[in-house]
Amino acid sequence: MASRVRVSTSHPSYSLSDFDYELPPELIAQHPSAERGGSRLLHLDAHGGLHDRHFGDIAALLRPGDLLVFNDTRVIKARLAGRKASGGKIEVLVERIVGPRQALAHVRASKSPGPGTVLHLADAFDAVVAGREGELFDLRFPDDVLKLLDAHGATPLPPYITHAADAEDEARYQTVYAREPGAVAAPTAGLHFDLPMLDRLQAAGVARAFVTLHVGAGTFQPVRVENIADHVMHAEWYTVPQATVDAIAGARAAGGRVIAVGTTSARALESAAAQRMPLQASQGDTRLFITPGYRFQVLDGLITNFHLPQSTLLMMVSALAGMDPIRRAYAHAVAQRYRFFSYGDAMLIEAAAA
Repeated sequence: MASRVRVSTSHPSYSLSDFDYELPPELIAQHPSAERGGSRLLHLDAHGGLHDRHFGDIAALLRPGDLLVFNDTRVIKARLAGRKASGGKIEVLVERIVGPRQALAHVRASKSPGPGTVLHLADAFDAVVAGREGELFDLRFPDDVLKLLDAHGATPLPPYITHAADAEDEARYQTVYAREPGAVAAPTAGLHFDLPMLDRLQAAGVARAFVTLHVGAGTFQPVRVENIADHVMHAEWYTVPQATVDAIAGARAAGGRVIAVGTTSARALESAAAQRMPLQASQGDTRLFITPGYRFQVLDGLITNFHLPQSTLLMMVSALAGMDPIRRAYAHAVAQRYRFFSYGDAMLIEAAAA
C-alpha cells in the first residue's frame, strides 16, 4: 500500500530551547571505533536508571523473543565536485534518485544554476539542470545515476565530521547488512553491529527484521523555529514489508519486545502505524515528526546514537523515554566523556514505564 505520511505530532508547549545541551567539541567523534561493537553503551532503563556498559553487552540486555528491527538502506556515494561552464566551482549532493537517469540534489554554487545549466561533474561527465523542486535541483544524468555515483562520487559524511571521506569511511559509514541503495546518511545505530554479533543474537533467540528508510540530508537540517510545532519536517521514503509486519506480530504474541535499531527504523515503523492499526505493510514518503506527547504504536525500545542539540532526533528520543530522563542521560554522557554523533557511542533506551 503506497502512502504519503505527513503527520506532525509537535507539542505546542515545547520550545526549541527545551532540547538544547552543552557539548564540548572534542566529544564529537571524527572516526569510528577500532572495531564495530567496540563502542560504549549507555543503557537508559524504563524507570529512568542509567547504566554504563559496552556495546558488546547488548546481548545480555535483550531477551529471547525480542525483535530487533534494522534499516537496510545503503549509503550511496552521493557527493560530487564539479564546475559550471563558466568555471565556477560547485558541489552536488544527490538527495534522492527518482529515475534511472534523474535525481533531486542540493547544489552549492556561488550563483544558483538555472534550468538548462550544464554541470561538469567529477571531470568525468555532464549533468543538466532541468528545474527545481523547492530547495532541490532536478538533475538529468547521461547514464544510470547509481552507476555514475559509484564510479565518481564520494561518501557524504555529515557536516560535523571535518575530514574528507576516505577508504575507512567507505567501509565503516555503512552497515554490514546494507542492501537497498538510496541513503545519503547512514542509519548510524546499525554501524555498531558486526556479523558475529548478529549471529550471537540470533543464537540467543533474538529475532531480526528489516525496514527501509532512505535517510536524507534533511536529517542534519537544523530546526529554525522556536515553537517546534511550527517546524516543517523533511520527507524521506520508507518501506515496511509484510515479513516485518509478521515478525512484529510474532514477537508480540510471544511476549517479546520490539526494539528499533536507530531512529530511522523507528520512524519507518511508526509511519506505517500512522496509516493503519493493526500494523500493515506500507511504503511512501513520510514527514512524521515525533516529539514529546507522541504515543508510540509499535516500539518498546530503541538502540540509537547520541544526537545533536535542538535536533528532531533528540525530540524523538525524548518522546520515547521522557524529557527529564533524556536530559539526565545526556548530562551523564557528557560528564563521562562518551563519544557523540554518527561515529560515536550508543544508547539502549527502553520506553518509559507507564
